[in-house]
Amino acid sequence: MTDPLDLDAVGQAEAIRRGDVTPLELVEGTIARIEKLQPVVNALTSTCFDEAIEIAKRPETIPDGPFKGVPTLLKDIGTQQAGLSYWAGNKALRDAGWRSPRDTHFGRRLRDAGLITLGKTSTPEFGAQPTTQPLAFGPTRNPWDTTRSTSGSSGGAAAAVASGMLPMAHANDGYGSIRDPASWCGLVGLKPSRGRITSENATGRVGTSLVVSRTVRDTAAALDALAGAEVGEVFTISDPARPYQDELGQPVEPLRVGLLTTMDAEGLTVDLECVAAATNAAALLERLGHKVDPDAAPPNVVDDASVRDMTRLRAAKLAAITLELNPAANRPYREDEVEPYAWAVAELGRSVSMIEFVRGTERQQVWVSKIDQWFQEFDVLVTPTTGTPPLTIDEMAPPPSDPLAVMDLFQTVRGYAAPFNVTGHPAISLPLHWTASGLPVGVQLVAGMGREDLLLRLAAQLEQAQPWAERRPDVYA
Repeated sequence: MTDPLDLDAVGQAEAIRRGDVTPLELVEGTIARIEKLQPVVNALTSTCFDEAIEIAKRPETIPDGPFKGVPTLLKDIGTQQAGLSYWAGNKALRDAGWRSPRDTHFGRRLRDAGLITLGKTSTPEFGAQPTTQPLAFGPTRNPWDTTRSTSGSSGGAAAAVASGMLPMAHANDGYGSIRDPASWCGLVGLKPSRGRITSENATGRVGTSLVVSRTVRDTAAALDALAGAEVGEVFTISDPARPYQDELGQPVEPLRVGLLTTMDAEGLTVDLECVAAATNAAALLERLGHKVDPDAAPPNVVDDASVRDMTRLRAAKLAAITLELNPAANRPYREDEVEPYAWAVAELGRSVSMIEFVRGTERQQVWVSKIDQWFQEFDVLVTPTTGTPPLTIDEMAPPPSDPLAVMDLFQTVRGYAAPFNVTGHPAISLPLHWTASGLPVGVQLVAGMGREDLLLRLAAQLEQAQPWAERRPDVYA
């Protein structure tokens, strides 16, 4: 019999319903794996083991959701659950021992799905870097090579799942923060369409939440369990015609596929391994009966203008974060409470005028309409997920003397993923390529607005054609 700890999350939920394993056995077994692996990969910033054990001892009190009794971990930014630590990679919040006063919308949905939280996973400070090595907690290490980064900002969640601590963990995605760690850690990572998932703050335009996992069916089941906007949210989208899990294994009609493997912005160069990942995936799609046009791609996905607008508007957002109240001190953050990189980006953001912010947002909306028009002619776009394979922790560290020196490198990492946060289109990273040295390189598939059904059906077809489930990193439970 397969060890229940080695099942995916759907499999664990089924085992609980059959009576093959209890929530308490799963929770205690997962805690043992976390305690074994945490010193190696440093995926967590805090734990709540005692609380989780008490919940698991009383299964009748666990909400009767599709993942009833399955352990999970909560990323330590954005989504919150009452009583748990909330530090967002920041030393001031850590030193104050700040805890969340309430569940956010998505935090409540995770509870309602029956998931039991065992702890919080690491994130770069305020989610601002595509690498998870906050100064307050130290670097999270990639299970495929512990000298390398997991990317970010869901790097702690990705390391936990890739190392076999548990099969699925909460993640969120502002500028590639689900897909980039999935790429570097050999996992499945879906960013849903804008409006598919509650934005937590009602008006969020670029950020969304879901999970990182090892299987397409876990991702589909999570989307079924967690999708839906809250009353009063600005962005909403029509419900799917049927459950996403029902898409898996269904025939996939021949699709019109475009391919993008370049970045047309100064200072950004795509690694040949990433080009190979996307072109090999396109060739596999052709063998599966789809029509790939290697010269077809939406306009201006990664060019100087789009990169400039994304960089400056994101910097303005970080400036706003640092001007907001530090909840532990009831005043704005001071410079000595924030990492040099985040403060330097915030300083850049403070230089963005109101007129520039409005004009940049307007330019982005014009560009989004052009992307939408492209998806009237094509079903799917294939790209590398990241512009480079996993880099070392040292390579990804911002130099203290010049923190912004890494900006081009960071933009290369997230150059393919970030644009589709701006456009709102659904995008999924799949572990379809490995380097000669055994490092994972993800492939991103993007579809038209609201077409998660198509992405998941196609992802399941690729998972069957080129399975990845048996691949394991050197550091694994």
